[in-house]
Amino acid sequence: MQPPVVSVIMAVRDGQQWLSQAIDSILTQTFSDFELLVIDDGSIDQTPEILAGYRARDQRLIVLTQAREGLVCALNRGLNAARGTLIARLDADDIALPDRLLAQTRFFRRHPDVVLLGAWAQVIDEQGQPKPKRLRPPIDRAKLARALAKQNPFIHSTVMFRTAAARDLGGYRRAFEAAEDYDLWLRLADKGEFAILPEVQIQYRQHDKNITKTKALRQLFSARLARMSREGRRTQGADPASALTAPPEWSRQSEGAFCDEWSRIYRLLELADPAIGREANPSSIDLRAISGQLSDLMPGERKFAQQALVNLLRNRVRPPGQSRWLLLALLFRLHPTRALRLLWRS
Repeated sequence: MQPPVVSVIMAVRDGQQWLSQAIDSILTQTFSDFELLVIDDGSIDQTPEILAGYRARDQRLIVLTQAREGLVCALNRGLNAARGTLIARLDADDIALPDRLLAQTRFFRRHPDVVLLGAWAQVIDEQGQPKPKRLRPPIDRAKLARALAKQNPFIHSTVMFRTAAARDLGGYRRAFEAAEDYDLWLRLADKGEFAILPEVQIQYRQHDKNITKTKALRQLFSARLARMSREGRRTQGADPASALTAPPEWSRQSEGAFCDEWSRIYRLLELADPAIGREANPSSIDLRAISGQLSDLMPGERKFAQQALVNLLRNRVRPPGQSRWLLLALLFRLHPTRALRLLWRS
């Protein structure tokens, strides 16, 4: 059997709510030379039955199963099984517009040097109604490169990349949990050209279970590691994250690991996260040691740092030897108005 041009990879766990809409949006594409690989990550809802029904009707859909091994394992399982020369991603809660695969495959044919291609997206709510917001990463090559160096400008569900290039790099890496896509994009960008198609090709669904909400701090930490990893490859000729087999824990030092310096500041940042902060130990935080890093924080990190300092100021339990004035001084560097407001109210 002739292999398809495109392999669409979709990972799902307990995704019955929107799975059919995602699948339908692929099976009704104007470009038909594809396979749809759906990796069921141990679903216990109606997902297996939904997939079985689609599989019986359309042989282009291939179901792979695993026992709740996680997103990275699911994506790599799909990558390894893919027969297409191009990989297209779609999350099980998003919707591809009808010409998405056609437009992106045409772009790849015209640009053989491109290994990674994204697109614009329309944000929708849980009911599928469009929101005013559109996600439009820069299309200018220089602007896109600058954006990629600081954060992830590629919306995962819009991405298409060359199968061989991703396989050569080992696919997604588990150590970069919640930012495994950003890490892969940075490594692909070192291998070839990258671009954004200036067209809305995806409806991106925002809801309470988005990773950007459920794992916000972990995502920031993993993105930070991905940038540090890229810097190591470029300046030292070796990837400092190559030995990592699991997401590093910032709660403790790991004896010389390349991420130790930033683990220190994330022990502060976690005090802002209600899901983590209740269990955090302020005594492990050395504010003087991390004060020099505040100017290097990314916007998301700055927000966590501000809230962490506010929480420490409101909490009677503070890091040992760390005065209230030091906390206020650090908060003033991040958000002068907020610091003065707290000082005025005290």
